[in-house]
Amino acid sequence: MMGVMGRMLIATGLVLIILGILILVGERLPFKPGHLPGDLIVRGKNTTFYFPLVTSLLLSAILTLVMWLFRRR
Repeated sequence: MMGVMGRMLIATGLVLIILGILILVGERLPFKPGHLPGDLIVRGKNTTFYFPLVTSLLLSAILTLVMWLFRRR
């Protein structure tokens, strides 16, 4: 049980490190995470509605792949 918890903590730490690096270098990327083509933006007179559809799909695919790789072991 402790070995599994230790691996999960290490994996969580690695994900946080990678996320932090992406945030730091995100301004220099050719695409802006959260502002991909296909993300819906509806601007009204006094309101703005933003739904990151493509960003959500991409994030879901990446997380599915990562979880699939972890479960194969």
